[in-house]
Amino acid sequence: MGKKKVIAETGAGQHGVALATAAAYFGLECDIYMGSVDIKKQAPNVARMKILGANVVEVTEGLQTLKEAVDAAFKAYANEYKDAIYCIGSVLGPHPFPMMVRDFQSVVGIEAREQFINMTGELPDAVVACVGGGSNAMGMFAGFLNDPVDLYGIEPLGRGEKLGDHAASLKYGTEGIMHGFNSIMLKDENGEPAPVYSVASGLDYPSSGPEHAFLQEIGRVKYDVINDDETIDAFFELSRMEGIIPAIESAHAVAYGMKLAKTLGKGSVLINLSGRGDKDMDYIIEKYGIR
Repeated sequence: MGKKKVIAETGAGQHGVALATAAAYFGLECDIYMGSVDIKKQAPNVARMKILGANVVEVTEGLQTLKEAVDAAFKAYANEYKDAIYCIGSVLGPHPFPMMVRDFQSVVGIEAREQFINMTGELPDAVVACVGGGSNAMGMFAGFLNDPVDLYGIEPLGRGEKLGDHAASLKYGTEGIMHGFNSIMLKDENGEPAPVYSVASGLDYPSSGPEHAFLQEIGRVKYDVINDDETIDAFFELSRMEGIIPAIESAHAVAYGMKLAKTLGKGSVLINLSGRGDKDMDYIIEKYGIR
């Protein structure tokens, strides 16, 4: 394609690290747009990106989190489209971005399905994944959409149901357009994207991918919420019980998976861990201490 640079946004820093790694391998310039708030919260991943040679561009507009990072990345791409390509990090934006990211991420669902059957001889009864923009969830769900498996997408309830205290767009939002795609979004009194909040940097986005909105509308996936306190409890619970430190984003799915398991009586729940928690440890200790 003749492109010399890749551009991306990142919230938790996972996508930024992945793209910075690929850019280093292929000898490409790499600009990663990241909100000031997330740069502070996700310092280990910021350091990784810089070590890999990426230019981490601090975004200081608005709430200085994921939405603003996407704004800045789209703006930069519009100015540099001849020499750069935008590698969006979620199932968002205009076609074909949502489809491309879903297809790339679907390897997670395909392999998880194969491995689960190999380990247990059967399909799981339920699959749970966290949802912000929704890339990890779409990738996992893609492996099970045609199976008799219950699918759960878990959004961040944050501090509560008041607008501005959460980022649960599918549960509390209405139809709207932002960043070039039509989906369900949280809006302010003027119909613009509302301010959102989550303890997880990768989930604080005021909409979700259009395919998630479709799957909710047809009833194929159930979308529910988990708050900050439940998330942090699950973060420590999984760490202590299994020796696996999950990303704060993933801990939303862990918290819901534990609640769901108590209602099933029997059966199995597959939980998608979308990231590692080493990026979150300093923030967790500073804000919550060791529980």
